[in-house]
Amino acid sequence: MHLILFIVFAGLCLTGAINLLLQTHPINSALSLIVVMTSLAVLYLLLGAEFLAAAQIIVYAGAIMVLFLFVIMLLGVDRRDQYRETIPFQFPLAVLFSAGLLGVLIYTIRAAFTKTPFTGLAQANASGNTQGLGRLLFTHYLFPFEVTSLLLIVAAIGAMVIGKRRAPAETQPEDEDA
Repeated sequence: MHLILFIVFAGLCLTGAINLLLQTHPINSALSLIVVMTSLAVLYLLLGAEFLAAAQIIVYAGAIMVLFLFVIMLLGVDRRDQYRETIPFQFPLAVLFSAGLLGVLIYTIRAAFTKTPFTGLAQANASGNTQGLGRLLFTHYLFPFEVTSLLLIVAAIGAMVIGKRRAPAETQPEDEDA
């Protein structure tokens, strides 16, 4: 039964991720991301990580997606009159970040196929799911946890800067006859 549920929800997760990339409307993409987050929560339940599944639903599928939808609505991304402003050194920075992301992806794939099994999950579940997860998160995975929080702060500040920069351009044009 676990295998059937895994196949169904992994397929649903992949379908939602592909749909996320193929959608042209940002609201539909955000809804597809909710499908992906919910499917991941079910996969966490199948692994026996109940706390992580609940946190996935509450934090990501709930709060973060509401924040995404709020930013999409605030910035008016669905409007046709988009203005594009290039940032100096935008292309080299994009290449640099893409190379870094590719490096992380290669490292993750290589680590997944090494001969040494990861015993962190067994250690996390030994003393209780929540306590072990917290101990593992704040010792072994402290750096990725802090980088994720930094990225969320930078994204929120960037959304506010973009929203503030667009606000004067959306005001009513002055009457030229007056």
